[in-house]
Amino acid sequence: MSAEIWDPGLQSERTRLAWVRSAVALSTAGLGGAGLSMRHGLPLAPVLVFALAALCGGVLLVRTGVRFHRVQEALHGGKPLDSGADALVAWLGTLCVVAGAATFVLCVA
Repeated sequence: MSAEIWDPGLQSERTRLAWVRSAVALSTAGLGGAGLSMRHGLPLAPVLVFALAALCGGVLLVRTGVRFHRVQEALHGGKPLDSGADALVAWLGTLCVVAGAATFVLCVA
């Protein structure tokens, strides 16, 4: 008896929604941080870092549909899953938000 990888539940749909929420959060934080930095007259560095975070969120959002279909094919075909590139983009975007926020606080304080 072989164990199947595929579960007929909604795990992949919930994972897709989690990626969408993460992408929207990165985009929103990046755009909001860039706008605040510009309104406070901060140097260009925090604005660019926040803009890069927003770009990472946008890339993740665009790739969500592609990633979902690849996950479905892998689960149905019994193949291994690979989301390394998307995880790297999410990590980079999060790092940009943190760096931008730290720069913002240091410049405003």
